[in-house]
Amino acid sequence: MRIAIVTANRGKVGGLEAYLEAVIGGIAAAGHEIAFFCEFDSFDGRWPIRTPPDAPIWCISRIGSQPALQAMREWRPDLIYAHGLSAPTLEVEVQRIAPGVFFAHDYYGACISGEKTTRFPLSRPCARRFGWPCVAHFYPHRCGGLSPMTMWSDFRRQSQRLQLMRNYRVTITASEHMRAEYLRQGFPPTAVTAIPCPVTTPAPDGLPEERESIAAKPVPGPVRPWRLLFAGRMEALKGAGLLLEVLPRVASMLGVPIRLTLAGEGRERTKLEASAMELRSHTSQIEIRFSGWLDQEDLVAAYRDSDLLVIPSLWPEPFGLVGIEAGTYSLPAAAFAVGGIPEWLKDGVNGHLAPGDAPTPAGLASAIAQCLRDRDEHDRLRIGARIAARQFTLANHMRQLLQVFEMVAKPDFAHRAPERIAAANVNG
Repeated sequence: MRIAIVTANRGKVGGLEAYLEAVIGGIAAAGHEIAFFCEFDSFDGRWPIRTPPDAPIWCISRIGSQPALQAMREWRPDLIYAHGLSAPTLEVEVQRIAPGVFFAHDYYGACISGEKTTRFPLSRPCARRFGWPCVAHFYPHRCGGLSPMTMWSDFRRQSQRLQLMRNYRVTITASEHMRAEYLRQGFPPTAVTAIPCPVTTPAPDGLPEERESIAAKPVPGPVRPWRLLFAGRMEALKGAGLLLEVLPRVASMLGVPIRLTLAGEGRERTKLEASAMELRSHTSQIEIRFSGWLDQEDLVAAYRDSDLLVIPSLWPEPFGLVGIEAGTYSLPAAAFAVGGIPEWLKDGVNGHLAPGDAPTPAGLASAIAQCLRDRDEHDRLRIGARIAARQFTLANHMRQLLQVFEMVAKPDFAHRAPERIAAANVNG
């Protein structure tokens, strides 16, 4: 089968591109031909997504949209695996070339701001079906910025995206939460299937059994602090500010010092650094470090050097793969029960959940403390994190993904899709 990967960026901007690199390798290993179509390839110091040496690459920023589209037509793909483009008019042209499968990594076509969160009077996940009523609620509930022109432009773009998504034969989501979101938007159940994202970080090699590994790792005592890790974008709805707010309460509840490492960058970093400085001026029980973005090797080192991953997201995370990646290294997590997070973070098994509707500082502090107040409990959560992460393998993901590809590429798909896709939803 000839499969054309369609996405906005060729440079590794984030998790989407890491996912694509892993999946491209899996598709090629299964004996299929790959081509790569993108809008932008400005890497800005980042590595490009790796593709097979013989795979054609068509990038609009280099050769223009019409030459890129024509080259893909001439390649004659059997299937397009799409991951979102910035220009709806371009997406229309891509859809005309071959049958398509779309992976909804976020709230593509389902929310004006894309955040699926209201911020007033409290930040809380939004379950509203996308449409004209969203315009009326946008400002009263502080769903996004304050510019009417931007709001209207975003509404039109998301409306176009939602309509375009209906032209794909199947939409894939990373969680049942996201599948339910598109069912709420009126997609038929047979047109949306959930396939959890795989862990793309290398699995740890040569580690002893979980119990022995845990016993060998130093445990917190009166001197060494509990080590917390935040890994993600420093944006308001990612919740790093709220995490800083609850640290004194957590230190008081546990009775030991706390060391927090914040790994990432974003618009909130300067504000967070000021808050951290203020916090440190009032207590010696809290240490806060800003590491910036970490490459894969350094991120793995951060996982190994931490006792707990905290995911304080205030918005409904589509999946929250960072928690699974951390679990690969026996690192449990504390998070709000929002979006797809409760599908992999099981309370009392591989971490603890705080109520997510609405997320509160007290709830997050309690979830963190539950993970760390008892050493035996923490050891048990570490084992649970490692076990839970094992099901999210690339092999499992590729098995389900290729099953969908084979169904969609068949000429009789339109007549036989309902029972086949329903079976994929059950068996996946």
